[in-house]
Amino acid sequence: MQHALLRIGTRASRLALWQAQWVQNRLQRLWPGLNVEQVAIQTTGDRILDTPLAKIGGKGLFVKEIEEALLAGSIDLAVHSMKDVPTCLPSGLEIGCITERADPRDCLVLAAPAGSLADLPRNARVGTSSLRRRAQLLHHRPDLRISDLRGNVDTRLRKMAEQQLDAIVLAAAGLQRLDYGNRIGLYLQPEVCLPAIAQGALGLEVRCEDEDTAKLLAPLHHAATATAVTAERAFLARLEGGCQVPVAGYAQLLEGRLLLSGLVADLDGSVLLRDSLDGTCDQAAHMGTVLANRLLKQGAGTILKKLYLQPESH
Repeated sequence: MQHALLRIGTRASRLALWQAQWVQNRLQRLWPGLNVEQVAIQTTGDRILDTPLAKIGGKGLFVKEIEEALLAGSIDLAVHSMKDVPTCLPSGLEIGCITERADPRDCLVLAAPAGSLADLPRNARVGTSSLRRRAQLLHHRPDLRISDLRGNVDTRLRKMAEQQLDAIVLAAAGLQRLDYGNRIGLYLQPEVCLPAIAQGALGLEVRCEDEDTAKLLAPLHHAATATAVTAERAFLARLEGGCQVPVAGYAQLLEGRLLLSGLVADLDGSVLLRDSLDGTCDQAAHMGTVLANRLLKQGAGTILKKLYLQPESH
């Protein structure tokens, strides 16, 4: 296969560079002699660190500039954390490959050991910028004091110490990829904190007409993960959700069946709507739409309408 140089576009954070390097290593093992170059691109989400994501646009903040470079032809492949990718892609681009999902769970980095969320001190200060995480934590522990916390993994760990927080919430996959697995004090099981859509999976975005790059990526595609992510993203698309609303979804294959759980919550966690359904893999996208419609009938539309009309409530 002829490909003089494959240019991989990525964010410049240490985690994003790790992910791009992982993709590069896998491709060069599959295709010996393949010449690969990484191109680090600063996104809007990386530049603006003093404002909650909900106030500056939510979804797309970590991919827009990378997608523009892909459309312009200055890179051939974009490596994204799939949870950052909007459900509607720019014309001319497609997700050419979804890699096998790492641990999808959220976790707590703790200042003091705790066996469960209930063990955190009364009125504990917990750092997170995610409205999804905020709502679910407050649903279980209304006494918690949530501090907005943004930045890359290293920045959040540093801020935890500087601000003397009792805990911070991070994606387990990110900590594990950066060899910070020993910092995980408590995993938040999906029953307690349902993950973000596609959390733990990487999405490799390409130009639709670029058949050569698509062929290079084909061996990295993980069908089971792609099926789960398809269901989750269909759920999100029906709700038109993004970073500015507490929406969560998680699908998994169990004994040949696809189980999808979804959630919509109010910002303070006082109202939390959750439902699930199962079906066959070929029904993945349909299942996401059906589950979203179920939650809309239960009142999710009222919650979402209120949040969209008040985007700066947090």
